[in-house]
Amino acid sequence: MPKPSRPAFRCTECGWETAKWVGRCGECQAWGSVAEAAAPTTRAAAGPVTRPAVPIGHVSAEDSTFRTSGVPELDRVLGGGLVPGAAILLAGEPGVGKSTLLLEVAAQTARYQRRTLYVTGEESASQVRLRADRTGGVHDELFLAAETDLGAVLTHIEEVRPTLLVVDSVQTIGASGTEGVPGGVTQVKEVAAALIRVAKTRNITTVIVGHVTKDGSIAGPRVLEHLVDVVLHFEGDRNSRFRMVRAMKNRFGPIDEVGCFDLSSEGIVAVTDPTGLFVENHHAQVAGTCVAVTMEGRRPMLAEVQALVTPTASERPRRTTSGLDGSRVAMVLAVLQQHCGIRLHSHDVFASTVGGARISEPASDLAVAVALASATTGHPPPSGVVAMGEIGLAGELRRVRDLPQRIAEAARLGFRVAVVPMEPTERLTGTLRPIEAADAAPVVDGMRVVCVPDVHAALQTLRLSRAEQGPPRPF
Repeated sequence: MPKPSRPAFRCTECGWETAKWVGRCGECQAWGSVAEAAAPTTRAAAGPVTRPAVPIGHVSAEDSTFRTSGVPELDRVLGGGLVPGAAILLAGEPGVGKSTLLLEVAAQTARYQRRTLYVTGEESASQVRLRADRTGGVHDELFLAAETDLGAVLTHIEEVRPTLLVVDSVQTIGASGTEGVPGGVTQVKEVAAALIRVAKTRNITTVIVGHVTKDGSIAGPRVLEHLVDVVLHFEGDRNSRFRMVRAMKNRFGPIDEVGCFDLSSEGIVAVTDPTGLFVENHHAQVAGTCVAVTMEGRRPMLAEVQALVTPTASERPRRTTSGLDGSRVAMVLAVLQQHCGIRLHSHDVFASTVGGARISEPASDLAVAVALASATTGHPPPSGVVAMGEIGLAGELRRVRDLPQRIAEAARLGFRVAVVPMEPTERLTGTLRPIEAADAAPVVDGMRVVCVPDVHAALQTLRLSRAEQGPPRPF
């Protein structure tokens, strides 16, 4: 006789299954969330097909061409625009501006005479109307429904027949006949599967808003991210108006793109050139500052790093960072002490970025080192200089990716000199002559590119090392 199927145990937080009970989920690492689940009682059998399989060359791709969302920065992240039949999941912190962004997308789509349905489960219809009046999003082709039942949402889709569907949010929609409360694992899976099924069969672009947990990850089962075609994260600091949309998954385009927005009382506006938000225009040279060139996806962005070094009588000096990785700043301090003779064991060190920028890329290590050395010696670096390079524990500078794009962006904004790690000359100028000294620095996009082997040589070039006291070197 066949052995009876053993009941499985399922995590109530993420849906992870295991054959035996464990105290901690192996997927989301939550404690006490694994409970016994009912064993399956039916087996899948062959059934009728919706349409016969055809050679892939006979499948028409005209119905899945990109169309603009009306927001250029969002089109950039999506790889060209909205794709009919695509399921998009947008997640972000509460209050970051998800509903404002999607209402703007819905209004812009309606202006192109494409019918749009906006389903809200978190606000009333009048509340959404007030925000639409403030942002100028009222249009006859934009339909609004406040529903929390999946059956009612599907009925609205049948009656309106939209080309774009916005559901805000999936955790507030409940499916009758399904166990659990709205927002639970089973409910979220059922609601998401039903919405995605309608999107695929009716060729409707569907944007689903998802909540996040306290650690920033998408709430609900991980299978939700597998079901959708695109996963977008909406990021931003509450103390700043700057917002960024980052693609974490995209079946129709690259996943290394970011979009920049400015959130204000009038709505959300695309920021095509965000560099000016993160670089301060000083009227005179200031010690303790340096400009780094980072890559956000495939977009180069300039950010200013500032440092302050003050003596202290405390046995444990303070190491405070804002917008920077504290562990990498500590590593840069250790390299400066070991290989450059800059000893800060009796000083408090404060390092931050300008404008609320967050820098986590290792290519900004050299800019942090220059800012710290400048704050220690009291001599500002030469004006018009950018620094980029990853610092190793031996003090060497390692190559950074997309160096030509970084140099071109810095040159466009008026910087004249770039201090970079040693690079093959063909990557910079297209010639085969090696660069061995700073005096032989080539000119790329109107900038002098100074290649240095290690952080000590970079500080000597900028006259910021202990052995090179004096005015900064003119370039």
